[in-house]
This record gives sequence, C-alpha cells and structure tokens, in this order.
Amino acid sequence: MKYPSWLADTIALRFALTQAVAVAVALGLILLFNAFGGVWSREPLNSSGLLDEAGDIARVIEAASPAAREALAAAASTTVFRADWYTATSDASRWLGDRRGGGGGETANRVFAQAHRTALVLGPGRHEAVPPLLDHDRSRSSAPYALAVQLNDGSWLVFTVPVRYWGISRTAHWIVRLTFVALSITIVTALATRQFLRPVKRIVAAVRQFGVDPRAPPIVETGPRELRQVIATFNGMQAQIKKFVAYRTMMLAAISHDLRTPLTRMRLRGEFIDDPEQQARLFRDVDEMQAMIDGALVFFRDDAVAEATTTFDLSHVLLTIANDCADQNIEVPYTGPAHAVYQGRPFALKRAFTNLVQNAIKYASAPQIELSCAGTAYVVIVRDRGPGIPDDALQNVFRPYYRLEKSRNRATGGVGLGLTVAQNIVQAHGGEITLSNRSGGGVEARVTLPLSA
Repeated sequence: MKYPSWLADTIALRFALTQAVAVAVALGLILLFNAFGGVWSREPLNSSGLLDEAGDIARVIEAASPAAREALAAAASTTVFRADWYTATSDASRWLGDRRGGGGGETANRVFAQAHRTALVLGPGRHEAVPPLLDHDRSRSSAPYALAVQLNDGSWLVFTVPVRYWGISRTAHWIVRLTFVALSITIVTALATRQFLRPVKRIVAAVRQFGVDPRAPPIVETGPRELRQVIATFNGMQAQIKKFVAYRTMMLAAISHDLRTPLTRMRLRGEFIDDPEQQARLFRDVDEMQAMIDGALVFFRDDAVAEATTTFDLSHVLLTIANDCADQNIEVPYTGPAHAVYQGRPFALKRAFTNLVQNAIKYASAPQIELSCAGTAYVVIVRDRGPGIPDDALQNVFRPYYRLEKSRNRATGGVGLGLTVAQNIVQAHGGEITLSNRSGGGVEARVTLPLSA
C-alpha cells in the first residue's frame, strides 16, 4: 500500500510531530497540575466568587439594625467561612481601623470597587496576621485567613477562613503554564533531536571508516527520507569507488605480469653481449626499471588496502621500528608513553614510519622518534640532523617519483615513492604529515593522527 507523500517520513513531518508532541506533553502536565496540584491549582481568590458573596453579606448586614447584625452575621456563616460583626467602639474595630490601607492588594481594591467600602486582608504571609482579639476557630493549629470590611457606621464585618481553598493568582497560573510549555518543548525537542542525529552520526562515522578502510560495509538506510537519499547516494559512490579500485588493481596486476616478462628476456639476452661495459649498463637499466615497476605496483596495491582496521598499541609499533634499526647497529632513540592505544592499520602505519626513519638514515643521520598525545590526536615526530630540504621543495617531495638531485642519489635511494606512500597512509587514517627544516640543519617530520579516525 502506497501512502500519500505528506505521510512519508521526512524532516518536515518529524518537525511537525515534534511540535505536536511538545504541545500534548505541555497540556498533559497542565492537566496533571490541575488534578494533583491541590489548593494551588484552583481558581484565584478574585475569581472564586467569595468576594461577591462577602460583598452581598456586607450590604445585607449594613441595612439591618445594629441589634440584629451579630445574629445575621452568625446566620451568614457557612462551612467555608465564618462571619463576625464588631461594633465601632470595640477593641477589634479600633485595631482594624488603625491598620486600614496596610494590606490587601488586589483583593481589597476589588472589594472597595464593588462595595465602596474599606477592606483589609489578614492571614499568613500578609502584612498583618489575624490577632487574638478577632474570633475564629481556634481548634485548628494553622493560622486563619481573614477579610475585614468596614461598614459606613465604622463597625467591621470580618470573614475568617480556617483553611485556604483558593489557588494562586492568575499571573502565577500563567507562569506555571508557560513553565510547563517551555519544559515540554525543551525535553521533547532534545529527545527528537537526539533521535534525528543518530543517522547523521552514522553517516559521519561511515565516511571516516571508509577513509580508513575502503572495504567498509555500506550504511543501513534509516532516518527521514532526505537522509535516506543521502545515505543511498553515499552507498552508491562507495560501491563505484570499490569497483574502480578493484578494476585498477586487476589492471596493475596484468601490467606487472606483462612487463616482467620482457624485462626477464632483456636480461637473458644481455648475457650474450660481449662488451662488459655495455652489458653492465644494460643490466643497470633493467634493474632500475624493475625497481620502478615493483615500487609502483606496491604503491598502487597499497591504495587498495587489503589490511583490516584494528585496535593496536602505537607505541609498540614505533618501538619495533627502533629495535629493527638497533639490529642493524643503528641507534634510533624513542621518547613517549609506553602504551598508546590507537585504531587503524598497524602494518600500513609501520611502513609509513619506517619510510620516514629510513629516509633520515640514508640522507641525514640516525633520527629520533617522539610520540605525544595532543588532546584529540597522537603526534609522532621524526627528527634528524643533515643537509635539510630546500624550502621550495618541502611540498614537492610528496609527489610520486620526485627526487632532490643534490641530496638524493639513485645509486643509494629508491624511486621517489617513499614519502608519497607515507603521506597516503597517514591521510587514509584522517591524519596529516608535514616536513619542516630544523634550525642548525636537519628535517622534522610531524605526523598527526586524530583519535576519532
């Protein structure tokens, strides 16, 4: 069954679903607050209807005679609040009169606007607490809330509530709701972003892995439609590169077979040359051609990378190179940690570092090897003392078959592929290799291998 295009798993659809889920979570939190928030989730005092009821009772009692007001106040009392009337000459009225305008805020202002009477709000956390001279239910341990309304003759009508059952103000309600909205958006967006970035991270990891190991398997096509298209494109490109490398390796193998045969015939025919000098020149040319062909084949075959990526001890590889040189009575000191765990191709890296060390031994002096960890990368430095390299040739020496005429001799050197091979191996690990001249003579080769590769 084919679904409509707008139902396909796309980035836009995921974004819309994320917003919808964030809104649903915010509404759910608000409903939970209303269900389990207790007294704080109820309507504020100004919206509860108590003030309107208190205003109506105050008008009725004020219209009655002073002798009946106390009884009317007692009759108006309910299970929610208690009403008490105090004459203008009572101590309670004098105490309340001394504190007019001392508290109440929005509640007192509303009573004054509706009933045109002075009001005073008392209670815990207010400007004034309920004094002992005001009557209220003293059987409760909690302090009561009270609303005192002054009548026209100076007497006071006091409403006391033993337990608060109205909620926070409307402003505080909106603050709570906006907090729930912000909290839900933050949490849902963070989870959705993490889920969305998983295929992106897989693409990044696969690209890095393909740079180290061209035989890496293709990426599983997951995620939104746009990312699946990117993954499919990358997998197609990876397959084409693998096919090209395999074809080139097969072609070079054929060239190796075809070229070695005529070179062998040339050497055999050279045995029949009577002139020893001409024979030696021919054999020298044949040997040089053979060395160039062997070096080129090894170089191109290394590009195909038959070695698998594994975790190994980089310090052990460098110490092995130093020990191999020691077996040839060449001292190559090593400086660095005894263990350095790295993930890559150990034999390929050993060949790269061996090329650097052998270059130093052939054309300068026995080098020094130094290993250090620079945060997110290992740094391997190979230093020597010698004539150095001209500044304009520091980059050219990485070109295939490039040779320095003054400091490189075909009779003692290779075919000009050592540094090229080393650079390719290091770059295949996501690293970088640079050469620089040292003060006082010599060359410093710096190899940076990122740990994330």
